[in-house]
Amino acid sequence: MEQAGSFQLSYWEKSTHFGSCDVLIIGGGLVGLFSALELKQKDPGLRITVLDRGPFLPYGASTRNAGFACFGSISELLDDLQSLSEEQVFSLVERRYKGLLKMRSLLGDEAIDYEPLGGYEVFTNEQYELSEKCFASLESFNTAIKPITGLDQTYVDASHEMASFGLGGVTGIIRNQGEGQIDTGKMMKRLLQKVRESGTDVFTGLGVVKLDEHASHINVHTNFGFVITAGRVLVTTNAFACELLPELDVRPGRAQVLVTDLIPGLRLRGSFHYDRGYYYFRNVGERVMFGGGRHLDFEGERTTDFGLTEKIQDSLEELLRTMILPGTEFRIEQRWSGIMGLGPDRMPVVKSVSPRVFCAVRMGGMGVAIGSVVAEEAAEMVVG
Repeated sequence: MEQAGSFQLSYWEKSTHFGSCDVLIIGGGLVGLFSALELKQKDPGLRITVLDRGPFLPYGASTRNAGFACFGSISELLDDLQSLSEEQVFSLVERRYKGLLKMRSLLGDEAIDYEPLGGYEVFTNEQYELSEKCFASLESFNTAIKPITGLDQTYVDASHEMASFGLGGVTGIIRNQGEGQIDTGKMMKRLLQKVRESGTDVFTGLGVVKLDEHASHINVHTNFGFVITAGRVLVTTNAFACELLPELDVRPGRAQVLVTDLIPGLRLRGSFHYDRGYYYFRNVGERVMFGGGRHLDFEGERTTDFGLTEKIQDSLEELLRTMILPGTEFRIEQRWSGIMGLGPDRMPVVKSVSPRVFCAVRMGGMGVAIGSVVAEEAAEMVVG
C-alpha cells in the first residue's frame, strides 16, 4: 500500500515501468549507464531500470565535467604514490587508459568530438621544486607506462611550446601524448541514446530514499512515495552514495568551473593541468574552459551542494588574466559546479554491500577515463 499523500501511479505506469525489474541502477551518470550496457551485453533478457534524481539530466559530475580524456599527469601520479604502491598506481593508470579506449570504441570518436590534442602539465616559478621532481621522473614514468600505452615516450618535455599557447609566467611544460579531450554533452547524449536503444528504462527526476532488502528481492522506496521491486540494486551515485550507504568511505568534492565567451584567434589548444591538477583548463573551440581551486578551501568544498564561491571564482579569474590569457580581453559566459566522489586515495570502490546490493563509486575525479571499465567490473559482480 502506498503512503497516504504519495504520488499515485496508474495501473499502466506501474505495470509498464515501475512494477519490478531484475536490476535497478541508482545513478544515471557514466558508471550507471555504462553498467546498464554491460549488463545487457551479458544478458539481453535482463529487465534493467536506471533512476537518477537529476531533474532533466543525470546529476553530479558526469554532465558537469570539463571533458578531459586524461589518465594522469606526472605530479598527480607522484601524489598517488604517497598513498598507494607503485603497482597499484600503474594498475589504476591502466584501468583509466583502457577505459578511455573502451569509451571511444563504444560511442565513437566523431559522436563525442574526441580530439587527440594531448594533455599538458604547466609549471611556474612557484612550483620550482615540483617541476624539478616531475622532469626528473620523465624517464622512469615512461618506462613504467610503456606497456600500457605502447608509446616509447608518453611524457615529453614540451617547454618549447610555451610561446605557441600564449601562456604567461609558465617556466616548463610536460606533454602527455596519449591524452585528449571530448565534448561532455555529446558524450552523455550518445551514451543515453545507446542505453535506451538497449531496452533499458532511464528515468530522471526520480530519487531513492530507502532500500529494504529481503531474501528474494529489494523494495526500492522513491522520493515520490511509490516502491519499485528489484532483484538486485547497483548504486552508482558516486559522491552521493553515502546518503543510501553511509558505511562507504566516499566524500564529496565540489568542482567549480567557468567558460569564457568566444576569443577570436585563441592560441590555446589542448587540455592543461596546473598545481598538481587542482586547476585544469582547455580550449573549447575558441573559448577557454577553466575549473578547479578546490584546494583553496578543502573543507568548504567537501559538500554535495551545488554552488559557487567568491574565493575560488576570483582565483580562477586571476589565473585567466595572468597565466592563461595574459593581455587578452575576455568575458565569462557561464559558471557552474559539479560534485566528485573522493576518498583517501583515487581507487574506485566496486564491491558487494549485501547479497543483493552492490556499489561502484568514488571515481576520484577521473570518471570520464575509468567509468566504462568500472562499469564492466560492476556488471560482472552483479551477474556473478
